[in-house]
Amino acid sequence: MKNILLFMCLLGLAAPANASEIDVLFETNFGDIGIDLYPEQAPVTVDNFTGYVEEGFYDGLIFHRVIDDFVIQAGAYDADLNKHEPTSDPIVNESYNGLSNTRGTIAMARTLDPDSATSQFYINKVDNIFLDYVSPSNPGYCVFGEVVSGMDVVDAIAQVPTHSTNGMDDVPDEPVIIEKATVIPEPATILLLGLGSIVFGRKRRKFST
Repeated sequence: MKNILLFMCLLGLAAPANASEIDVLFETNFGDIGIDLYPEQAPVTVDNFTGYVEEGFYDGLIFHRVIDDFVIQAGAYDADLNKHEPTSDPIVNESYNGLSNTRGTIAMARTLDPDSATSQFYINKVDNIFLDYVSPSNPGYCVFGEVVSGMDVVDAIAQVPTHSTNGMDDVPDEPVIIEKATVIPEPATILLLGLGSIVFGRKRRKFST
């Protein structure tokens, strides 16, 4: 019973009702960017994105397309501009979810085929509502989260001088590297795991010989 009460107290302290959650953390050579994901509005997209994060796909890749007053884009190339092919099939476009390409939101990049998004994503530097869903014939791009920490890092990246090379435009002169991408567990999950080890650890000690 004491353990349950302790858990309830810790849970209340660890998760303020108005706290912004960081679900994914990008550690870059320009600083950290924390992302809050929206699985209720874009379940397929969030599952796809976190899958790439968890397998380490983004580690070592760069923001290869950087346009001030537009977006910063990543998810395909390393610092030597070697392309890393997607490891999962393209996903359905969930751009009809009501979320808008406003400043600080993260969305999936794709080809002209609406259902072609794989690993590439972009962060909106400014409001880009012209990228929103309009109709089936103008499906737009799927927003699935928002920057809640490190928007100053996004702004700094967006201002890096760029050049054209190997048929690619807007490539940063100085590589902007995603050194590590991590899915951050829910606070309650951390507490459950920690308290579970305490409770079950005690049981193991009690019944050990």
